[in-house]
Amino acid sequence: MSTRTDRAQILAEYGSIRKAVESGRLDQFQNISVSEALVLGLYNQGVTKFVGVFGHGSTDLAEVLREYEAEGLVGTFNVRHETAAAHAATTLKRLTGETPAVVTSIGPGAMQAFAGSLASASNGLGIYHIYGDETTHDEGFNMQQIPRDEQGLFLKMFSTMGNAYSLYEPKSIFTALRRGAVHTGKNGFSGPFFLLAPMNVQPSIIENCNLLELPGPFNQPEQVCDDPDTYEAASEIARKAGKITIKIGNGARGAGREIVQLAKILDAAIVEGASSTGIVPYSQPRNMTVGGSKGSLSGNYAMNEADLVIVIGSRAVCQWDCSGTAWKKTRTIINFNTDPYHAGHYNNTIAITGDASANLRRWISHLTKSGFKEADGTSQWAKAIFQKRKEWEAFKQERYQCAPLLDSGWNRKVLTQPVAIKVACDMADKKRAVKIFDAGDVQANGFQIVEDENENQTFSDTGASYMGLAVSSVFASAMSHNVPYTVAFSGDGSFMMNPQVLIDGVEHGARGCVIIFDNRHMAAISGLQEAQYGKKFKTWDRVNVDYVKMAESVTGVKAFFGGFTTEEFTAALQSAFAHEGLSVVHVPVYCGDDELGGMGVFGDWNVGNWCERVQAEHHRIGL
Repeated sequence: MSTRTDRAQILAEYGSIRKAVESGRLDQFQNISVSEALVLGLYNQGVTKFVGVFGHGSTDLAEVLREYEAEGLVGTFNVRHETAAAHAATTLKRLTGETPAVVTSIGPGAMQAFAGSLASASNGLGIYHIYGDETTHDEGFNMQQIPRDEQGLFLKMFSTMGNAYSLYEPKSIFTALRRGAVHTGKNGFSGPFFLLAPMNVQPSIIENCNLLELPGPFNQPEQVCDDPDTYEAASEIARKAGKITIKIGNGARGAGREIVQLAKILDAAIVEGASSTGIVPYSQPRNMTVGGSKGSLSGNYAMNEADLVIVIGSRAVCQWDCSGTAWKKTRTIINFNTDPYHAGHYNNTIAITGDASANLRRWISHLTKSGFKEADGTSQWAKAIFQKRKEWEAFKQERYQCAPLLDSGWNRKVLTQPVAIKVACDMADKKRAVKIFDAGDVQANGFQIVEDENENQTFSDTGASYMGLAVSSVFASAMSHNVPYTVAFSGDGSFMMNPQVLIDGVEHGARGCVIIFDNRHMAAISGLQEAQYGKKFKTWDRVNVDYVKMAESVTGVKAFFGGFTTEEFTAALQSAFAHEGLSVVHVPVYCGDDELGGMGVFGDWNVGNWCERVQAEHHRIGL
């Protein structure tokens, strides 16, 4: 039998368990702990990045990771907050496709990581969450467990967010890893997989553990729809329609070329979801940009006027389709989705399930054979949507040209958010950086402003809308060289949710810039309160914070004041981007009633005292 160090060294030499066993250097059957089997099994699936906070509920797992990291097989990233760890792991999966693991102790640490897992669940990103758990002998309450006389309470709780499995006895590790591989690796919409490791099970020895029983990654074949009757039915409906809109979500990634081709054949408008910018280039004339409750003038026009809607790769999130009220004139939906529940969300739907790119190619082929040809852009519908896109561009330019406005909180003139965000977006794009938006007003303005030509230029969490995600996401650059330079667009409130990431980022070598757009408000909520009730309440403060001094108190962080003009802000960003490590730019921005201070709202939303009206409209439409 080999020692743990022997196994790690042999595995480092051969690169895989199977190769090491087949070489004869590594015995197929070994006496190993559950913790080591877990690390080996995850390595077998390509999971080699671990991020989190160790505690008394994860010391045995930490010891295994220590030995395997010493041989270069895994990378372990200790941070100061479990929610930040979950956000960084989510961003790593989103930007690179690599599956990482979040590791915490039992109790409060696990709960904080669990809260952060909402972002991966909302964005369909499969990552492992490995938490310590109470002992299986149930000798009495374990410190930090849920204090009730009932079994499996953490398992019950975590199962609501994703898929969960408890290592209730040593050899359950094989099933746990198999299920984890499927859940984190499946096509379409995934989410977190919670693997609970009771403290007494982690060091338990699996005698004669069959190393070749540890499952590898799950590779799901491409799913397609080959039913000609379905495509013919969709084609017949399209032939009769006069105003077609294609609405896309994150599930349309990789299908941009097919979407543009389909739009030309059907003389259709294309409308993005808030998190799906760049799938279709911004410069594409048929791209009406973002639609929804915080959508654009052109995007919402195309949604409201369409008599046929083609949904590609999206869930009907409340803000995506204005809580079901965006499709005011359509009576039929053609829905491309991997999930039949989402494909069949609306009434009067032709559901085409499977991979979006493959199925779009099949429908395009069917349309072409049926006599459809590319439109010349001279129809009344084409003229109308092109005109709306021009109006939207003029609307944006008016805001970009707005001079600094007098702000009552700052008691002086400061930049507006549209101006500041536009400047920062342009500079980030020139640097080929990825832009990540935190929740709130910065996010709502941001996804209307970005002009992405390619996928993965922007990550905007519009499902969970999680404050603190963007600043935490900068840490992903420390976890992988495949993550490009990252720019976090954060409000002052979002930044303060996870400011400790500056310490973690310096410790592990993160590269990126955090821009703090400081309006001393929860401006998105203040605006909502005033729009609904005429008054804002408890959504601001009067505390002056010197974020530059705060950031520079962390050795290795370079911080800059963004100033009060575009020239000063540009100079600050240039200095920040030139820094090799982590930088912070603090810029005051306007919050007030001037309509040029924001990008406006063109859609409805089922919230507050609007609910009765919006729900009535939803049921009137009847989709």
